[in-house]
Amino acid sequence: MRKVLIIEDDNFLQGLEGSKLKTEGYQVTVASTGEEAMVKIHEEGIDLILLDLILPNFDGFEILKKIKEDDKLKDIPVIVFSNLSEDKDIDKARNMGVSDFMVKSNFTLDELVDHVNRKLKK
Repeated sequence: MRKVLIIEDDNFLQGLEGSKLKTEGYQVTVASTGEEAMVKIHEEGIDLILLDLILPNFDGFEILKKIKEDDKLKDIPVIVFSNLSEDKDIDKARNMGVSDFMVKSNFTLDELVDHVNRKLKK
C-alpha cells in the first residue's frame, strides 16, 4: 500500500483529504505543523507528500527546501496543495522541484486523487 503524508494545518481539510485518499487505497499519515511534518517526513515508506504552504512554525517552502537538500528525501514526489495562487509562489515552488502545484479552490478532491494517482502511477 502506497503511503501519502498530508501536511495541512486545517483539520477539516486534512480529514477530507485523508478520508478520500484512504478510500482510494492509500495509507495516510498527517502533520499539522512544520515541526511535526519534519518528524513525519522521516518515517519509513513515504511515497508522496501533499504539502500546504501556509503552516504554523515555518512554512511549506522551508519544508520543501529541507526535503530537496536531503539525499534520502529529495526524490519523494511533492504535490503542493495550497491557497497561495500568485505566480511568484507557483514559480518559486516549481523552481524548488515540486512535482505539481494545485490551488485548493480550483480542484475537487477527486481531481486531487487523480494527481496523486498519476504521480504514483496507480
